[in-house]
Amino acid sequence: MVKTKNNESHTLPLSDFLYDLLVARHEKKINDYVFPGTGAAGHIIEPRKQMANVTKASGVHFTVHDLRRTFITIAESLDISVYALKRLMNHKMSNDVTAGYIITDVERLRKPMQLITDYFLKCMGVIRSADIIGIQPLQFGSH
Repeated sequence: MVKTKNNESHTLPLSDFLYDLLVARHEKKINDYVFPGTGAAGHIIEPRKQMANVTKASGVHFTVHDLRRTFITIAESLDISVYALKRLMNHKMSNDVTAGYIITDVERLRKPMQLITDYFLKCMGVIRSADIIGIQPLQFGSH
């Protein structure tokens, strides 16, 4: 993204799932935009209408800030480094002396982005979190 709240461009790697999702959207495109809109611009400018549709379908009210808070909370719970968290959220690190020495590369965010996506997919039941095996209790008795 070029236009951001902190006026710093923001580039993120795509997880496997998001890449496949965007490819599928491209195959069914109705115009040149990934997220087409009904206005004169041809693309979504403000996501309020789409968010209202999700709220209506799910019964869960949320804001863009709620989505950001959930994303970073999940990321932190996966032990993703604080520097990666800040980069994923496009937070400035100007007050952090150590951060000034770190050479940033968007590819270093690919693994954290994949971990976060996999977490959400497991929660949604899209991918299995683990194989479940039955454990039989030991039978203690006389011989």
